[in-house]
Amino acid sequence: MSHSDPAFSRAEYDRRLAKTRAAMAAAGLDALFVEDPSNMAWLTGYEGWSFYVHQGVLVLQDADPIWWGRNQDANGARKTVWMSNDRIHGYADEYVQSTVRHPMQDLAALIADTGIAKGRIGVELDNYYYSAKAHLTLLAELPDAELVDANTLVNWQRAVKSDEEIALMQKAARISEHVTDGILERIEPGMRKNDLVAQIYHDAVTGVGEDWGDYAAIVPLLPSGPDAAAPHLTWDGEPFKSGECTFFELSGCYRRYHAPFCRSVFLGKPPDYLLRAEAALVEGLEAGLKAARAGNQARDIALALAAPLERAGIERGARCGYPIGLSYPPDWGERSISLRPEDETVLEPGMTFHFMPGLWMDDWGLEITEPILITDSGPAECFCNRPRKLFVKP
Repeated sequence: MSHSDPAFSRAEYDRRLAKTRAAMAAAGLDALFVEDPSNMAWLTGYEGWSFYVHQGVLVLQDADPIWWGRNQDANGARKTVWMSNDRIHGYADEYVQSTVRHPMQDLAALIADTGIAKGRIGVELDNYYYSAKAHLTLLAELPDAELVDANTLVNWQRAVKSDEEIALMQKAARISEHVTDGILERIEPGMRKNDLVAQIYHDAVTGVGEDWGDYAAIVPLLPSGPDAAAPHLTWDGEPFKSGECTFFELSGCYRRYHAPFCRSVFLGKPPDYLLRAEAALVEGLEAGLKAARAGNQARDIALALAAPLERAGIERGARCGYPIGLSYPPDWGERSISLRPEDETVLEPGMTFHFMPGLWMDDWGLEITEPILITDSGPAECFCNRPRKLFVKP
């Protein structure tokens, strides 16, 4: 991504900044520091594999945001963010992974230069990238500031997608379909898992037509047989076996936007208990899709899903979905709304979710899922268009 090929219009970034500033004002914040790379990209367009060091965006009420990060990454900011170069601030390499100084000392000096060293500043306290040492350093360097937990303030502003964002998710969905089609064509007993994963990555990065594939925020997950009871196992060099079910959890990714999609494949003749679980899961999925409409609550989707599963004697305690869109490792969820019985968030047109009711039992697992869009009227639309079933190959 670069200024010559921007992912979004300036009007789109203005919309995002206005929403964020309104939320900041409601929380009584003078400034907001975001270190989550997804939130950084959403606000400014910044793109780069630099999130292994401290970096962030300082959002102000009365001036353009400031990108802050390692000096050598400042050139990447100049090529990707919409702000002018004077809003890009790099810190010296002597701060990187040092035992005698910390990058947050440099950030504190920048905050002081902006005149808000005594202000009320929001930080992402429970974010993957904002460390305990970072917070302690800011507290020490800004003794007169009030650091306030604003952990998901930006995440919630991302919940309703613009038309520009939805268009990118549709491209990601075509890649998800392409990867899934390749799996169904190639998988067979005796094939090593790592060999299939190599083809998954080839299809995912090659993309579809002119829509190239980016790296997804989560690696392909594909446990088989008893291992499928664990939802987050990856792969090894063992061969696929007859008589086992494998679920595939993956996502196409286009310009950091995702469309997570899961299907399961049984090699051989599936047992009756798995077919009964398939029928209940598909019935629950379709009931949940009908409940996933504007004006309903997030909990309505979960409750609709639960009824057919309960009738089939299947209990699942996990949530069954989460918001999706722009993301970086280690997660493609947006960490705001959850599709579970306790969440009363009202669904709005433009919200996007991975409707993800995986079944992980004692010694088997099954995943059939859909990335969905809440529409102006009627049930949710699915981004992907592939049969909603357990696939069987002899």
